[in-house]
Order: sequence, then C-alpha cells, then structure tokens
Amino acid sequence: MPLLPPQITKVIEEFSKLPGIGPKSAERLTFHLLRSSKASPESLGKALADLKVELKYCKTCQMVTLQDECSICSDTSRDRSMILVVENPLEVIAFEKTPYRGLYHVLHGVLSPIDGMGPEQLKMKELIDRCKTGSIAELIVATNPDIEGEATANYIRQKLSDTVKTITRIAHGLPMGADIEFADRVTLKESLAGRRSL
Repeated sequence: MPLLPPQITKVIEEFSKLPGIGPKSAERLTFHLLRSSKASPESLGKALADLKVELKYCKTCQMVTLQDECSICSDTSRDRSMILVVENPLEVIAFEKTPYRGLYHVLHGVLSPIDGMGPEQLKMKELIDRCKTGSIAELIVATNPDIEGEATANYIRQKLSDTVKTITRIAHGLPMGADIEFADRVTLKESLAGRRSL
C-alpha cells in the first residue's frame, strides 16, 4: 500500500521532470504547496495553464513575446547589423544587463544528437534566413562553453561563413560547463569584449 495519496505522488513526479529538480526537491516543493498559506496551488496551476496560451515566438529573433515582434526587435535604436546568438530566452535577459545593443537570435537549445536535438529542432533555419538578407555585419555566437555549445558554434560557422563577413565567439571568461544565464554582469561584459573569430 503506497504511503502517499496518488495526487501528491503525481505532483512530485511532475516537479521532478523540471531541470535541476531532483526527487527530494520535488517532495519539498509539493509539501510546501500543501502547508503554506502564501503559496496557492490554484494560483500556480492557473499561472502554468496560462503560460502557453498567449505566448508566441518573435517572428524575427525567436524570443518569447506576446506580440508578433518582441520589444528588442521593434526598437529602432538597436544596432541592426549585429546579431548575438544565444541558446535560450534567459540568456537574452542576462545580456540585456550589459552594454550590448545589437539584436539577438534565440536557438531554443543546442545541437545534441544524444538528446535528439539536430538543426531541425532548433531555430537554425530562421537564423540562416536572417543572415541571408545581407544586412548582418557581425554574428556573435554566445552558446555555452561546453561540448554541445561548441558543436553548435562550429555548425553556425560552417553554415554562415560565406554569408556573414564576421563571425565571432564570445570569450571564454566563463568557465567550461557554466551556464550563461547564471553569470554575473561583469563576466558577461568581459566575454563580449574579448570575443574571438570563430
């Protein structure tokens, strides 16, 4: 006979599917929701249900937005000759805390054959199409400094070296295996300043 009711077990299983949440953390989160007067399971459920209802990808950079085009792409003061390629939307938020004022492109992942992530699963075609317009002078590849990030950077270089005049890679001011979204402002600023040809 199971110790916990199936409703609790199901919530623990769902929390465990989230990145960085192990079984113990999932249990703590579940029981926190049960006993806390401030954390409302109803509010959390509604917020999660609404998460994908109105959201869409920016038609230009693939950032998550409510409009057809995100606020960065629609900002006419941005440098439109430069694109910073990142893995996920959280990295756009991180780089927006630096002096960078070009445009972005969000891949929504990296090449990882073992995880079934090829170019077709990423927003790679959209990036290639943007670069083919001929208006991009520099493409800065800011994928994480790990095996998958390097493979993705090399793939981009191979596909676009004849199309974009300058393709650079952010400097490795970040340690190998680190995630960009957790880096501090100074580290991100230095990694942009020290970018190198790819």
